[in-house]
Amino acid sequence: MKYPDAVVFHVPHDSTLVPQGARGQFLLNDESLTAEMNLMTDHFTHDLFVHSQQQVVVRSPVSRLVVDVERFEDDTLEAMAKRGMGVVYTVTSSLNPLRRRLTDAEKCELIEKYYRPHHVALDLAAAQSLTCYGHCLIVDCHSFPNEPLPYELYDDALGDRPDICIGTDDFHTPVKLMNEFVKAFTRMGWRVGVNTPFSGAMVPNKFYRKDPRVMAIMVEVNRGLYMSSTNYQKIGCFGAVRRKINDACAEAVDEYRRANAR
Repeated sequence: MKYPDAVVFHVPHDSTLVPQGARGQFLLNDESLTAEMNLMTDHFTHDLFVHSQQQVVVRSPVSRLVVDVERFEDDTLEAMAKRGMGVVYTVTSSLNPLRRRLTDAEKCELIEKYYRPHHVALDLAAAQSLTCYGHCLIVDCHSFPNEPLPYELYDDALGDRPDICIGTDDFHTPVKLMNEFVKAFTRMGWRVGVNTPFSGAMVPNKFYRKDPRVMAIMVEVNRGLYMSSTNYQKIGCFGAVRRKINDACAEAVDEYRRANAR
């Protein structure tokens, strides 16, 4: 299925690039840094969600271990900053030291070089969609490991992780839109969770809590569906999973659009 217009795909965590200028900040040797990257990267999410050059995509060029573009820039607003995982991480997924203590100037340089340009691009994509179509939908593209990592806020008491997690924002995610995504992925035969094990959805800063015409929804895919947890490579069913994700997302967006057009 083809996606309706006015959809912007946000791919924040699939890069494994650590620029040479940032490598010296990390306390981990190459082997340990690679292992940490394997745990924390949303592997192949660009491949899973993006299928044509016509799709509008905003994608971070660097690893989240360098700068996490999904966090608030201001650590006082970011819940994960209390765990050492604000916009610039200080700890690993096991909550051990990740990098040496940065100066304020070094942290600002990372933000200026990688975080702010990313958000300028996301703001611009949303603004262009509003101009052309009168609305915009951000599809926030993620994956998650089948087993919780120590840094997570996930409650093990909730039981097995779902196949798909749909994340919402109480201002920018209409309930009808959330329901359509849940129904579409359920029809694919997958177990779907809402805001578990992760919650929220990326909203462009310029429009956050200001303009309901900018909608957002997060789709997180359990990595066990499409890749190996030992060598971190795609498994044989990757193409089939990719098609199902595409069909489910496109169907959900189209059903929501049709319902609102009535």
